Amino acid sequence: MKNQIVEFTLPFVEAVLGKKTEGVTVLDVSSLTSVADAFIIGSGRSVRQVKAIAEHVRRTLRDKGKKPLSIDGENEGNWILMDYGDVVIHLFHDSTRRFYDLEGLWLDAPRILKDFIDKKISETVYADEEDDEFWSGGEDDYEEY
Repeated sequence: MKNQIVEFTLPFVEAVLGKKTEGVTVLDVSSLTSVADAFIIGSGRSVRQVKAIAEHVRRTLRDKGKKPLSIDGENEGNWILMDYGDVVIHLFHDSTRRFYDLEGLWLDAPRILKDFIDKKISETVYADEEDDEFWSGGEDDYEEY
């Protein structure tokens, strides 16, 4: 069963990681609740970033043929819940995540895909560092619009 959860959760995790989501955690809640098999939890540093992450997740998963059953909290952006049936994605503003502490609430749920997430994050960081090497200008060499 664990391998099945890992397999069907991967596209959701990849979508969540697409916008520099911080602290991504995947909880296998299949033996603890009938609501879902997995929770994916992530956060952003601003309401704008949380909303951007949610929009990216929605578009990416839509392109893969996955549609949410419901999405709540998009207008506020402090806690956006995206229900995809077997997978529920919780996207938080940092302070809201600390306040509700879902990881603490679901302490008995096994954490899955940690190595996969760590690898994806390190690949993203490495790619960002490579991009920085090609930037020869200073901070003042660009225009703000």
